[in-house]
Amino acid sequence: MLEHNPAIDLERFNECHLEGVTALYNDPALARQVLQMPFQSSEIWRQRLMPDSERVLKLVALHQGVVIGYLGLEAFSRIRRSHAGSIGLSVAVAWQGKGVGTKLMAAALDVADNWMNLHRVELSVYADNEAAIGLYRKFGFETEGLFRDYAVRDGQWVDTLSMARLRQTPTV
Repeated sequence: MLEHNPAIDLERFNECHLEGVTALYNDPALARQVLQMPFQSSEIWRQRLMPDSERVLKLVALHQGVVIGYLGLEAFSRIRRSHAGSIGLSVAVAWQGKGVGTKLMAAALDVADNWMNLHRVELSVYADNEAAIGLYRKFGFETEGLFRDYAVRDGQWVDTLSMARLRQTPTV
């Protein structure tokens, strides 16, 4: 049963969160779930995360000031893909299954739908990450494809799924 924890705060990522995001992704158990390398320096994360743009939403989930989750949503800049964006999401292993991913996804998709006017949001996920796939399906994401031997994890080739959510526009 999922536990809902109201003590989770969301904030837009900024400089004060840099060390927390670095620590989040440097956890080897988390790094194996995402396409990031473990043991990256905070300077690498600074270069990756500090450029700011209104086409990018970067959120952190905090518990008592500690970063326990991160979500990035980026609207594509190419004109013929400007209706679409992509999401990357990570939740600290100790906080998985406790509503952090749900809270981050709900906030990001609200912005995607109501502020960025995105019709399509895409993501990729390891094909064996059933918890993440379940979360994405809860928000209307559907599997569109399988990428075989997409990445290496623990010395083995692993598959990923391409998933997307198409926003249904109400008819008047």
